[in-house]
Amino acid sequence: MQNEVKDQLKERREAYRVLMQWVDEGAFIKDSGLSPFAMEIALGVCRRHLYLDYFVKTLTKKKPLLELQMIIEMGLFQMFFMSVPDYAAVSTSANLAKLLGFGDGAARLVNGVLGAAKKNGLPQMPPQRVRRVSIENSVPEWIVRRWFDVYGGDTAELLAKKTLERPTEWLRVNLQKTSAPKLAQKLGFEGASILYDRYVQVPADAKLKPILESESFAKGEFSLQNPSAYEVVKLLDLKPGLKVWDACAAPGGKSALMAEMDPGLCILASDVSDFRMDKMQDLANRLGLENISTACIDVLSLTEGNGMEFIARGLNLSPGALVDRILLDVPCSNMGVIARRPEAVYRLTNQSLKELADLQYRLLESAATVLAEKGIIVYATCSPDPVETTQVISKFLKAHPNFAKAGDAVLPGNKDSRFDGFFAQALIRNA
Repeated sequence: MQNEVKDQLKERREAYRVLMQWVDEGAFIKDSGLSPFAMEIALGVCRRHLYLDYFVKTLTKKKPLLELQMIIEMGLFQMFFMSVPDYAAVSTSANLAKLLGFGDGAARLVNGVLGAAKKNGLPQMPPQRVRRVSIENSVPEWIVRRWFDVYGGDTAELLAKKTLERPTEWLRVNLQKTSAPKLAQKLGFEGASILYDRYVQVPADAKLKPILESESFAKGEFSLQNPSAYEVVKLLDLKPGLKVWDACAAPGGKSALMAEMDPGLCILASDVSDFRMDKMQDLANRLGLENISTACIDVLSLTEGNGMEFIARGLNLSPGALVDRILLDVPCSNMGVIARRPEAVYRLTNQSLKELADLQYRLLESAATVLAEKGIIVYATCSPDPVETTQVISKFLKAHPNFAKAGDAVLPGNKDSRFDGFFAQALIRNA
């Protein structure tokens, strides 16, 4: 019994540690290697942080220390959003406060606040709609107000609610090694939804850890990827023999998808970080993909005359030749994938959004300088916000009349609620 209590506290202590790293340093929770139980607590508290903060305010006269507030939020999340018995959530939270060295007084405070929550139930929401939607869904009020202005109240509320949904997980099948039905049967996912003959939907009750530890994963038979990636890549209009540059490739999922789709493509996957490119190479090795080369390239350096030699070498270009296809999946606000990356929503400000849009435009302008005539560049973001999408495209086309849209923009999340909220627009160079 004592060992069981120690194990319970150990997992909660790890969740607490990672949450504090997120608060103090902005660290990504999914990169922490937590156990499934600890990960559920950490991601859940992060995803509902504004709501839990509001909950604590209704239960206390004075705001607790940040460290104690985090313990209380963890307890509240376990009580109201997990299948943890109330008594276990309360007792382990109080014991965690003592274990972390905050003393008996802190443990009594945690116990008292959680006891009051158990007695009173969930808090009443404020009547003002924007404020209510913000708190209920833990989306900062300025973002909710922005969504109200851009999309209207009803759509804004739906977007906010979607941030709390557990994202649908998909396996992208490496068709060079197996088929989607065979993989689904091998993993025990009979009857699972299959899209594009290469994506298998992971059942909602399945645990990812054993899937990623399976023999099939080690053999490179599949990768984790949302089907929205396929919708983006399709815009490149790929054909065997084309020279393709994935300019912001890490962690490499779309490069790998293209290589699996057509071994006849010559693909260069690059990013600004050596560390991230090491992971990309590991991915290509696991999947057995031989038509991908990697390089560390700063896209913005192209405007200064640097970097082209790496592109030419990676794609084996003849002297003076340019690139046939470019995928530019730019750094963005992640507003289309908040459910998958809940940390992102707390980092954003109006100013940072404007700075991102400026960076995105400069990346597009720089990457486009190495695109061949009649070549296609696909600009993509995992955000649907106009500042990062249509406004960047409009500004670019106005400044570069030799480019034109190649078809309509794609927003896969509007097509299927199981898709991530991507935006992608193909542009063709006419001269």
